Amino acid sequence: MMEKVAKPLSKLNDGGRFEPLSRRYDVQDVSTVDVAALETFTYEHQGKDITINIESDEFTAVCPWSGLPDFGMIKIDYVPDRSCIELRSLKYYLLSFRNVGIYQEHLVNRILDDLVKVAEPKWMKVTADYKIRGGIHTVVSREHTRG
Repeated sequence: MMEKVAKPLSKLNDGGRFEPLSRRYDVQDVSTVDVAALETFTYEHQGKDITINIESDEFTAVCPWSGLPDFGMIKIDYVPDRSCIELRSLKYYLLSFRNVGIYQEHLVNRILDDLVKVAEPKWMKVTADYKIRGGIHTVVSREHTRG
């Protein structure tokens, strides 16, 4: 039986120093995000402000440099005006980021812009709380207030 040998994560260069292998996984462009999946329903109590809090701890996108996955929690807080975001459609929308190469700092802007366009809330905040990677914990958020 042949034993499998792991491929090295780095290689020795001509100067005797180790260099990381240049490896990259394919990533999808941000244009593949499925905004059309988002649906809303009528908020029947206009004038009675409520705050809706949505969390998904199963969010994943990929690093645009390496294609390696980034895992995190997406938090969406908002005060609806005439429309509420339908949750099943939000799941499909968030899932469409799965193989998209996007910086964490750009992600919250994209999600907030898409959700504000669809739901037209009075106020909304999107937070991306990423799992620790390489010893670094990142939390990014942005707010929108209708003016």
